[in-house]
Amino acid sequence: MHRLHHAYTDTEKDPHSPSYTPNIFAMMWRTRGIYQDILHGRMVVETKFTKNTPNWPALDAFANGAVSRLLWVGIYIVFFILFAHNPWLYLLLPVVITMSAFHGAIVNWFAHKYGYINFKLKNTSMNLLFVDVLMLGESYHNNHHKHPSSINFGTRWFEIDPMYPVIRLFNWLHIIKITKPVAEFC
Repeated sequence: MHRLHHAYTDTEKDPHSPSYTPNIFAMMWRTRGIYQDILHGRMVVETKFTKNTPNWPALDAFANGAVSRLLWVGIYIVFFILFAHNPWLYLLLPVVITMSAFHGAIVNWFAHKYGYINFKLKNTSMNLLFVDVLMLGESYHNNHHKHPSSINFGTRWFEIDPMYPVIRLFNWLHIIKITKPVAEFC
């Protein structure tokens, strides 16, 4: 889906464009539908978009199943039981459980509607400086659309991508291997 978003940004083929939905909830529901269609083989994706991506059907089936989701909810609940010593903190539990959807909504809706632009592109991607600490670099969306293979989404002196040092650390620890960037679909 990410490669489709880059190839078809702000068109009807973009799986999560705010340009073709009336509100953030409609965009996320549309995104969910496209994701489910791809996952279950109801939507054929051109091979150029799946090239060099891992194909792990068993992991995908488990990760997208009810058991996996319930396990994660259970882990979050146990975490809150162990560490949330103030009852008010439990109000954050639903946000934590649905954080992935919130994250996707913020980046894909707001970063195509509000913010500032570093690079003039043929799309509406923008950078959201003030929420980027919460988005871990993802809301430097204009920078990302200009340099999609970059491991550091910050390009100006004040744009700090908090995941960049983590990626460098993982590379140094040999958990991952940073390779020469591969051209993506922009």
